[in-house]
Amino acid sequence: MIKKTLVILALSAAPAFADPATVHYVKVSKSSGAYTFDVTVKHADTGWEDYADIFRIKDPSGNILGERDLAHPHVDEQPFTRSLSGVKIPDGIDSVTVEVHDNVTGWAPTGKTVKLP
Repeated sequence: MIKKTLVILALSAAPAFADPATVHYVKVSKSSGAYTFDVTVKHADTGWEDYADIFRIKDPSGNILGERDLAHPHVDEQPFTRSLSGVKIPDGIDSVTVEVHDNVTGWAPTGKTVKLP
């Protein structure tokens, strides 16, 4: 009984020990009134059970301007870069924040704020 309880406690605590994904680097470019974000993500992907699965672009008010699903784990490709194109950003906004999510810990506690070109 004690052994079973310890196993259950250990398994339920596992997400608390998991490292959140981080936005490692962001390159932003503008063309024809829309922006492209090349986002480098770092996360200790272990497979389908724990991997970075999405990043998003938010304005300073917290509005989501764009999202990119990360379709699969990147166990052997760390950090990795994926792009999101065609992001429309309203006039008057000069910076955005890029946030990343993983399927165990959720949205990372901090994102990376970048100035727009």
